[in-house]
Amino acid sequence: MSTTPYDQGIEDLLALYHRQREEAVETRRRINEVTATATAPRQTVEVTVSAQGEVTAIDFPTGAFRRMAPKELSELLLATIRQARAEALQQVAELTSLGLPPGVSVADLLQGKADPTVLLSEDPTMPDSVRDYLAAGGPATNRRSGRPTGTEG
Repeated sequence: MSTTPYDQGIEDLLALYHRQREEAVETRRRINEVTATATAPRQTVEVTVSAQGEVTAIDFPTGAFRRMAPKELSELLLATIRQARAEALQQVAELTSLGLPPGVSVADLLQGKADPTVLLSEDPTMPDSVRDYLAAGGPATNRRSGRPTGTEG
């Protein structure tokens, strides 16, 4: 059985999909391993957070906290947590920034500061053979969802 350019295009798309999926699984594994620790001045408090910003440990390496007013200690603790979260976010950004358009940072996406539509253009990238297939009347699409008819979910 011979293959057509269309068949080869589909095989290439499937291979690309499987590679991207494997990369996504590996990236997720690496993100789950991220932790960040921040230490306040004079080593008053040390905070460790996960990639999701969850506080996983709070340590007081010295007795300096005992000489602090409760409000001062509270403010120092919150500042140290923010610092640890920012560091964890930076580590996650470094793991996931590859493949993002120029000027788009993972940190901005995660903090809701970037428009996620910049990741997916109105006109998706596709091989010419697929574009020709669609231009020739390819599968009928639902104009509202953009999906092939019969896949409205």
